[in-house]
Amino acid sequence: MSVIESLLFASSTPLKASEIAATMGIDEETSLRLVEMVADRLKEHGHGMQVVRVAGGYQMTTVPENAYFVSQLGRLEERRGLSPAAIETLAVIAYRQPVTRAEVEAVRGVQCASILANLVARGLIEEKGRKETVGRPLLYGTTDAFLRAFGLDSLADLPPLTGVDTPADLLQVAASSDRDSSGEADE
Repeated sequence: MSVIESLLFASSTPLKASEIAATMGIDEETSLRLVEMVADRLKEHGHGMQVVRVAGGYQMTTVPENAYFVSQLGRLEERRGLSPAAIETLAVIAYRQPVTRAEVEAVRGVQCASILANLVARGLIEEKGRKETVGRPLLYGTTDAFLRAFGLDSLADLPPLTGVDTPADLLQVAASSDRDSSGEADE
């Protein structure tokens, strides 16, 4: 049965009974019985995983009761890997949007074209149009994915900017907001 669990867990798409049978070198009827045994055992012992029949095959998924916690993990995944420079850039955009690359660079004091491209690729910011000025530079703003990643309902939930005089202060505010939304206590 552990082989069935491993196959269902490792597959990104539903597995047909015939695929399981061929992989294990058993007949299809036996593979179906084993899948049912795994499903029953998971359910009987209250595991966080279940076997579901979907799209003509079987797949291991999380149980619906844990959906909230799985969604929280998704928020953590969206934030994972953001450098302090990326968080600082996000903070500048969040508080000053819509904002151009040059305006972000003026606040941060460094070039940030690659950081902006990374944030766009991650879906945390997007182009919001063009500024009506010479050269018509792109304007950037945050997305709903940004709000989800930082646990905000709206931009109005951002911490106030009192005492923010430098980009480093802005980074500090962003970092404390990140800790607050992840449930960690301030130190």
